[in-house]
Amino acid sequence: MAEVRVDGRALGVFPPKPNAIQQLFGTAKVVIGVVHLPPLPGSPHYTGTPLADIETFAVEEARAYSEGGCHGLIVENHWDIPFPKPGEHGYETAAAMAVVTRAVRERVGGGLGVSVLSNAAECSIAAAWTAGAGFVRVNQWANAYVANEGIIEGQAAHATRYRHRIGAGPIKVFADVHVKHGAHAIVADRTLAEQTEDAEFFDADVLIATGSRTGDAASRDEVDGIAGHTRLPVVIGSGITAGNIGELLPACDGVIVASSVKDNGRWWGRVDRVKVRELTAAAAKAGAEPR
Repeated sequence: MAEVRVDGRALGVFPPKPNAIQQLFGTAKVVIGVVHLPPLPGSPHYTGTPLADIETFAVEEARAYSEGGCHGLIVENHWDIPFPKPGEHGYETAAAMAVVTRAVRERVGGGLGVSVLSNAAECSIAAAWTAGAGFVRVNQWANAYVANEGIIEGQAAHATRYRHRIGAGPIKVFADVHVKHGAHAIVADRTLAEQTEDAEFFDADVLIATGSRTGDAASRDEVDGIAGHTRLPVVIGSGITAGNIGELLPACDGVIVASSVKDNGRWWGRVDRVKVRELTAAAAKAGAEPR
């Protein structure tokens, strides 16, 4: 425990973080499925679909993951492409994400998170706290990088203050390191060790290792490089398959899956229960407790 004291008085106490994976999921190694929502109100491809129909879609996808053996879920607005920068999302995005995530929590349950793209930490926290979810995923938590959306700055300073302001302290932050779809993954302008330490120093709860883009697997060296420079849990956030989970899961605390368990093998497909069961069975052989 770190403590700031002046004249014998404690001015601030910074206790060691509990293991957020254990807190959220009640197990040491987790498989988390991603529910990729159809276009939401306010996005370019939204065609007026009633939110009730989007809820039904999300619950169906969530049940496929859950019944296939996943320990938890992330609800994500992946069809809202092209993504705006943080702070440019409308109120309708936060509202829709909250409503749909709450429906998933009430009808499916399990450890549940929210990811609003791109990098919309405050919007994600608002939706997660309103919906009763336990965590958010933030792609760039510290530093800055060049992405498809332009220059994306780390959200830690604003997001942690916003979380405190609305009383959402229990919401955990899953933060990407060496984030995919960005310059860090290409030009290596800052070392993996430095990026890992920065994310932990800026108060993340779980760190995420990824490949260079959606569906690409993180290398074992990448995972080991992150895990070797942090006290936080580490999960792999892309490219996990039934074929490689046996090698990668022992090196980390969990995985986030989507593309490989879709019926067409791409993020925009529907979740295939058979593929989910194959992956979670492989995860169990690699050390994950069955759900």
